[in-house]
Amino acid sequence: MPLWALVLLVAFAAVTFASHFLFPSVRWFFRKRMQRLVGQLNTRLSRPIEPFKLARRYDMIERLIYDPDVSKAVSDYAKKEKIPEAVAFEKARGYAREIVPAFSAWTYFRFGSRVAELLGRSFYRVRVLNKDLKRIEEIDKDATVVLVANHRSNMDYVLLTFLASRNGALSYAVGEWARGWPLGPLVRAMGAYFIRRRDGNDLYREVLANYVHQATQAGVSQAVFPEGRLSLDAKLGAPKLGILKYIFDAHQEGGREVVFVPVALNYDRLLEDQVLIAAQTKGKGKFRVKLRRAIWGSLKIWWLGRQERRKRYGSAAVRFGEPVSLSSFDGDVQALAEGLMGQIARDMPVLPVPLIAHVLLQAEGPLSQEVLELRLEKAMQKLPERNIYLPRRRSSLAVQQSIALLTGRGVLKEGPEGIAIVQERLDVLEFYASSIAHFFCDRSKGAV
Repeated sequence: MPLWALVLLVAFAAVTFASHFLFPSVRWFFRKRMQRLVGQLNTRLSRPIEPFKLARRYDMIERLIYDPDVSKAVSDYAKKEKIPEAVAFEKARGYAREIVPAFSAWTYFRFGSRVAELLGRSFYRVRVLNKDLKRIEEIDKDATVVLVANHRSNMDYVLLTFLASRNGALSYAVGEWARGWPLGPLVRAMGAYFIRRRDGNDLYREVLANYVHQATQAGVSQAVFPEGRLSLDAKLGAPKLGILKYIFDAHQEGGREVVFVPVALNYDRLLEDQVLIAAQTKGKGKFRVKLRRAIWGSLKIWWLGRQERRKRYGSAAVRFGEPVSLSSFDGDVQALAEGLMGQIARDMPVLPVPLIAHVLLQAEGPLSQEVLELRLEKAMQKLPERNIYLPRRRSSLAVQQSIALLTGRGVLKEGPEGIAIVQERLDVLEFYASSIAHFFCDRSKGAV
């Protein structure tokens, strides 16, 4: 027998042995360990991990593509495109593989949530403005909870993950930007699912809608950003109905209760603010960041000590709004989306940097720190007390830290006349002031 034939024979024998004896044993070993971990986690989580998330990914894909609605969509797509149904079916299977996550309890709770907390607390002084969350904790344990948040930064995912990890696991809808390696496998293991924002056809939308329907009916806790993308001007955008409509329709068909919880997020400084401001200035509706630039920038930032990062990035604040139960909601999905975004606007945290930016933009010239603090006090009288994060006892220190943050970025300068705006960096100040501008609009025009 030739040597090459012997090598092939041994290789095929090894693969057959591994696939029939070794791999099943290894999978069984890890699955038993995972079941034990899930059992331990469920004893301390207020919302235990749902069996749906623990199902094998292959089984979830099969269940999705053989759904009657998907089968009909496959048939319609085949007729429309004039292709065999078998080809359309394989296309639907490809969409399902693209969408369905591969949740790992170990990755989420032992790795992801801990890294999220480390990152969040390393960059920011994280504040939850409403400490009393009894209404959220009193939500029916069998209900599907959906956090609905404004999208300011990619740090939104990080903050929500570690804030919610004490209660359960969140599932996100993530854009195509994160599909590549190494983010893709990690994002899937965290229970997130990928969505196409532009080139999805009717068949794709049907597969996506059915996945969201199944997850909602199974009680999977989710986080949704109705704006669909990062805000380029820091203002709240109009809600897109996509995922919200799929969740709304799943509830309308009967079954499990769905409860929406509005979440308002705001920051003293965003990691990607320069990219967003540049895209807004150029009038582009989208932006792209090169992976090499993102990695290099992240390494430079991480090289700074934790205390230095906090000085540079200040605070990040979160406020959870009043839960909205769909069983008691009387209206359509458009009214629901607008109502949730309206509550997010009313709950928007007011941090020192956005407030200082607003006051300085209203001033006619440089201000001394004493005058600035007096004007901040006057501005705060127009704001809901519950939205403000500016420590009363240490307000002067908070103002000094924020001025130092903006001065270090070249946005402000201090001189004999006081604190003045650097005109070349005026766009940065306008960007941060815009996040709370709606509080100071003329109320007669319908502003909050």
